Amino acid sequence: MSSGTADAATGVGPAPTPERALARLVEAVLSLGPLLGVLPPVTVPAGPRAQALGPLLETVTRRLGSPAVAVAAGPGRPDPFTQVVADRLDLAALPVTPDGRVEGADRLADIVDDAEAADFGRFCARLDTKAGDGVPLRVYTAGRPGEGAVVLALAPGMPARLAERWIRELARTHYVVTWESRGLFADPGEPAPADYGVTAQAGDLLAAMDRAGATRAHVVGLCGGAVPAVTAAALHPDRITSLSLWHGDFDLGPDSPKTDHQRNLQALMAMACSDPGLAATIHETLCRSLGDNVPADLAHLVLYPYATAELFARYCALNSAVMGEDLRPRLAALDLPVLVVTSTDDHTAHPGGSAAVAAALPGAVSVVRPHGDHISVFRGEPELFEAVAGFLAEHPL
Repeated sequence: MSSGTADAATGVGPAPTPERALARLVEAVLSLGPLLGVLPPVTVPAGPRAQALGPLLETVTRRLGSPAVAVAAGPGRPDPFTQVVADRLDLAALPVTPDGRVEGADRLADIVDDAEAADFGRFCARLDTKAGDGVPLRVYTAGRPGEGAVVLALAPGMPARLAERWIRELARTHYVVTWESRGLFADPGEPAPADYGVTAQAGDLLAAMDRAGATRAHVVGLCGGAVPAVTAAALHPDRITSLSLWHGDFDLGPDSPKTDHQRNLQALMAMACSDPGLAATIHETLCRSLGDNVPADLAHLVLYPYATAELFARYCALNSAVMGEDLRPRLAALDLPVLVVTSTDDHTAHPGGSAAVAAALPGAVSVVRPHGDHISVFRGEPELFEAVAGFLAEHPL
């Protein structure tokens, strides 16, 4: 997902104007912010155009306050993360004249300013706070306070930018609040949290609401975020007015329906949590094939928690807690309107889990789309927004 208004060049259709090509580069650098912030210095291959593109990219990253990205003249053999960065930047799309001049560069200052003004980082306000146990949290808000709060509980460990389309759409009519998971977005040197459990993650949701000044809210739980969303609603019924659970990653006891992906990932994360040395070995092995099954348009965000061995270990701790939490006692405690959405062809989080959750909640509204893989949730397809808008119209905040 690009920041601003357009995705990276696809190679389909007419070539963009030089100014638009530069704008896409700037948008790409902005969207890479979370990943570049945790990777070691990155050098991307640019072939014979490196001499022209290196200074240009240096200017862009400096003006944006982004980590620098170096440019190499050789083809290189980039690691998976460097490849993700290179693919996102798409330097080949920039028009360079035979004499080594980047077309449109005379307008670079204005292009950078315009892209930054339209970016997610300007659209949202960042409000730092601390959870009840002192863990630092990054909270993001958009829209106007007082318009009815909607809290986005993201997939644990994912950057807030992954929900950019949700945030932009919901902020048209509501005050939107979200946060980034404990321990995964800390400042350098910040110690790892002692507690990654689901109750702690649910407490982070409430801490985000408190920091944003939202006393009551509808909570949107995306993927694994559905589990702390349900937990927060069960523990704090006075704060959560309604829930919508989207392609949730649910555990409902020994007979819980799960895909092979869920079972394999849960076993792998359990091994990683059992031994830091083993976590590093698993991380190293995974890094060899990371990108093979990740859509290019979201890879720079989805792969964030895999960027380092330490991030990966913390990510495993967060998600092991979520994937192993038997949600049945929390469901039994709920007494509020709930929308449950899945699709028949979600091969990541078993649709049977969502069906079981809906069945356990008298009066829940269940929506099963005929198509829509798991990652499609984060692309924010129009039909998803129509569903949540209709639900919120029936259950106003």
